[in-house]
Amino acid sequence: MTKRNIYLETIPPEEAVMRAKSALDRDVLLSTETVPTHEAAGRVTAGPIFARYSSPTFHAAAMDGIAVKAESTFMAREDEPTQLDHGDGFLFVNTGNPLPEGMNAVIMIENIVQKDEVTVFIEAPAFPWQHVRRIGEDIVATELLIPQNRELTPCDIGALLSAGIYEIEVREVIKSIFMPTGDEVLNFLDKPAPQAGQVIESNSQVYMAYAASWGIKSAWTAPVPDDEDALRTAVMDGLKAGNHIVIVGAGSSAGSKDYSKRVFESIGKVLVHGIAVMPGKPTLIAVTDERSGYPGRLLVGAPGYPVSAVVCHEKILAPVISWLQGSAAPERQMAKVTLARKTPSKPGMREALRLAAGRIGDQIIAAPLARGAGMITTMTKAQAVAYISEDVEGAEAGEILNAELLVPADDLDRVMVHVGSHDNTLDLLANELMGLAEPMRLVSSHAGSMGGLTALKEGAALFAGAHLFDPESGDFNFPFIERYLKDIDVTVVNLAIRHQGLIVAKGNPLNIQGIDSLTEENMVFINRQRGAGTRILLDHHLKTANINPRDVQGYDNEEFTHMAVAVNVLTGAATCGLGIYAAAKALDLDFVPLAKERYDLIIPTQYIEDERIRTLMGMIQSDEVKAKINDLGGYETDLTGQIMKPGIGLG
Repeated sequence: MTKRNIYLETIPPEEAVMRAKSALDRDVLLSTETVPTHEAAGRVTAGPIFARYSSPTFHAAAMDGIAVKAESTFMAREDEPTQLDHGDGFLFVNTGNPLPEGMNAVIMIENIVQKDEVTVFIEAPAFPWQHVRRIGEDIVATELLIPQNRELTPCDIGALLSAGIYEIEVREVIKSIFMPTGDEVLNFLDKPAPQAGQVIESNSQVYMAYAASWGIKSAWTAPVPDDEDALRTAVMDGLKAGNHIVIVGAGSSAGSKDYSKRVFESIGKVLVHGIAVMPGKPTLIAVTDERSGYPGRLLVGAPGYPVSAVVCHEKILAPVISWLQGSAAPERQMAKVTLARKTPSKPGMREALRLAAGRIGDQIIAAPLARGAGMITTMTKAQAVAYISEDVEGAEAGEILNAELLVPADDLDRVMVHVGSHDNTLDLLANELMGLAEPMRLVSSHAGSMGGLTALKEGAALFAGAHLFDPESGDFNFPFIERYLKDIDVTVVNLAIRHQGLIVAKGNPLNIQGIDSLTEENMVFINRQRGAGTRILLDHHLKTANINPRDVQGYDNEEFTHMAVAVNVLTGAATCGLGIYAAAKALDLDFVPLAKERYDLIIPTQYIEDERIRTLMGMIQSDEVKAKINDLGGYETDLTGQIMKPGIGLG
C-alpha cells in the first residue's frame, strides 16, 4: 500500500508567508536588467534614479501673452494704463517659449490692450516671475527622482524621460510555471468530454490570470500523471527553464497519490505543509537546495480543489510575489457586512466564507454561498469574502463581519439580494438584468421558501421567492406570510405558475407513474432541503397518498436546487426527484406531472420604490421577458407581473 502523507502542522497563512520570505534571498534570486525607460511601466527599480537634466531646462512662458520686465509695469492702473513698446518694452510669447533675455514676467494676452502691432497698454502691474515656469521648477538636475524598489507608474515614465533618463536598471521579472497533476485531469486544450471520474483542468488558467495581474511571466504544462518520478522530472524541467517559482497543482494533500511533498523534500526543504484556512488547507511551500542544482527557488504545492487553490494564490503567492518584486501587496477594499444566515465553522481553522452581498437600507447584507472547496462558481457569484476566525464555532445571523469586497463598493447599490426558493426563471432574470444599459446584478442564496421568509423577517434580503402551498385554504404563500411575517408589510408579485412533477430518466425506463411509485423497491429518490416549498409539496402529496416518508428510499437525500435534483437523475445517482419541468427539459430528461403551483416574489413594501425593484418589476411585466419564461418550458405567465392578493390561488 502506498504510504500517505501526514501534515507537518497547519499554521496561519501569515506565518506561512513569513517562513517563505525568511527562506528566500530576493537579491540572489532575482537579477537586474537594463530596459528602455519608455517600456518600463510596471517594472520595479533596482536602485535610486537621479535626474540628469532639470525640467524645464530654461525659464519658460506658462501662458500665451507678452514677456515684460515686471518693474516696468508697477505703475499701471486701470484709469492710468502703462504704455509698452515692442522690443525693449515687451515681446510676444506663446506657452512653452523660452523667456526672452532681460524679461522676468508674462502677462496673459487677454489682460493687455493692443493699440497697434508695436504698442500695448497695461492696466494692472505684473509681479516678478508671474506666469513663468522657472528652470528646475519641476525637476532639478542631480536630485533623487525615483527611489529603489519603486514600481514604476505611467507618470513616472514621463518624469524620467523629462529628466533625460532614457534607460533604467530594474529588477528581473519573476518567472513561474504551473503544473497541474492527476491521472483523472484532462487537458482543456483537447476540448474533452469528461467521463465518470474525470475532470477538465482549469486551475492552471486561473493561476495564469492571477500571474498576469501580478505582472509576472508565467507558463503552464499539460497535466502531469500521478507518478512520483514523472512529477520530479517535470519540476526539474521547470527549474532548468529558469523559473523562479514552480507551482504544482494538486498532489499536496495527504492522499496516497499526493507526491508533491516527497518530490519537494528530495530537492529542497519543506517549510509549510498545511495552512489553517478552509478551504486552502493542503498548501505546501518549499525552497530548493543544492541537490536541485538551482538552490533558493520557491516551490509551491497548490491544492487541487479550485477554491482552495484560489486561497493559496491570494493568501500565499500574492504577498510573497509582491515582496519579491519590492511592490505593495495587493489589497482589497474592506467593508462591514451583516450576515444573513447563521453559519457554522470548524474551531481551530480559519474559514473563508463567500458571500452574495448587496446594500439594503443602510446595511450591506451578505448571504453565504455554498462552501465546497471544489465549487469555483461560488467565486464567480460572490461580491465579498469574509473569514471566520479559528477561535469561534461560526457566525450568527445578524452578526457584523469584516469582509473583503470582490467588486467596487458602489456596485453593491446595484445588487439585488434574493434569498429563498430556487427557480430557473431567476437565472433568466439575472442575465436580462446584466444586459441593461446600466447593468444590475441579481444574486441568490438558495435557502428554500421558508428560508426566504426568515430572511425577510430579519431584514436580510431585498426580496424572496416562494411557492408555499397551504392545503387547508388551497392558497399559496399568504397563509405562511400571515403566520411568519405578521409585522412586515409585503407586496406579493407573481413571477410565474410552474409545473412540478417527478423528474425521471429519459424514456422513463422504470415506468414511474406518480407519487405511489416512490415506494417501489428499485426506487432511489432525491429530495429538496428542509423548508423548501418543493419538499412541503412532496410531504402534502405523500400524506394525501397515505405514504410514510420513511418508506421512500432516499427521502433524506437533499439538494438545494431543481437543477441539482435533475443532475442526480441524469447521472444515475437517483432514479427520480421532485422538481420543475424546466429543469427536466434543460437536461433532456422525462417528466411526470404532479401539480401546478404559483411562484411569487415577496417584497417588503418599503422597497417597492427602490430603483432595483422598480427595474425588476418593469422587466417581468414586459412581453419580451414573459415570452422567454414560456420558452423555458413548464411555465404559465397569465399572472406574471401582477400583484397577488389572498385567495387568488392559481387565478
